[in-house]
Amino acid sequence: MQQHSFGSLFPVSTLTLGGGGLGMLWGQTTFDECVATAHAAVAAGINLLDLAPRYGDGKAERVVGEAFGGRLPAGLRITSKCNLGNPAPDRVERILRQSIETSLRLLQRDKLDIFFLHSNLVPDGHKMWDAADASRFTALSLFRSHVRPVFEKLKAEGVIGAWGLTGIGHPDAIIEVLAEDPKPAAVQCIANLLDSPGGLKFYDGPAKPRAVMASARANGVGVMGIRAVQAGALTAAIDRALPADHPEVRDYGIAAGFRALCAEIGEDPAIVAHRYALGLPIDTLVLGVKNRDELAGCVAAATAGPLPADLVARIDASVRRG
Repeated sequence: MQQHSFGSLFPVSTLTLGGGGLGMLWGQTTFDECVATAHAAVAAGINLLDLAPRYGDGKAERVVGEAFGGRLPAGLRITSKCNLGNPAPDRVERILRQSIETSLRLLQRDKLDIFFLHSNLVPDGHKMWDAADASRFTALSLFRSHVRPVFEKLKAEGVIGAWGLTGIGHPDAIIEVLAEDPKPAAVQCIANLLDSPGGLKFYDGPAKPRAVMASARANGVGVMGIRAVQAGALTAAIDRALPADHPEVRDYGIAAGFRALCAEIGEDPAIVAHRYALGLPIDTLVLGVKNRDELAGCVAAATAGPLPADLVARIDASVRRG
């Protein structure tokens, strides 16, 4: 598999194996199948595994710990994340360290290559704070005063190799941080043909993922594309029961024209969606696969490469964004 520059970090494979599928969040699979999928990903040339404790309450990290016994193949890197929320400032370091310790125990490792803030960055005073559940949110002021300094401290200690942001918070806050020093080494951006975070969006207005990508590029920050199939909304059929008003179900309806176009050209919507995402300005695309068959399809998509420009134009015309 091809490798690409990744900001100031190591060369990264076109695809990254994500923890959502390994954590058994996206439909039925088994622990043993997830272990086999992790081995198959490495055999296919994937050199980055993107995990988090909340992916299946630790299942994804246990899968990788079991798969490799803490002895990673040469060149394989591991990320994890922390959903910090908005705690009192004097609790920030303890929460981040406890999250890392939990991940390292499950992974059977002594260091994370990249550690991501998994919370939504939110400007102070923004109306997002009026939401009934703001536990996913981290105030921009707290990030600047305490979170970023702790990240830098952890990096200096060698507990983590680098730190980054999961770019699902308010886009204006993310773009601000990408231009500040010290910068994150990597940012995870929504990368799908709807430009949709789906159920991860907690604010009004556009998500602006392409503006986030552009800011990352301008500031030398590595870009990881996420949600290529928008949690199943861009596949032939969503693989789990969801209520009719769920954001992913709404996006599935919006993508009806896309699925019709895929049927016309005789292609699997999931594969086309991955190839579309690979054409966006990202360094690596994070997969949400839960078994070896799904992985093989994504590897085939990466081998085929981005879609031709005329098909991209037809896809863009088939959907309504935002």
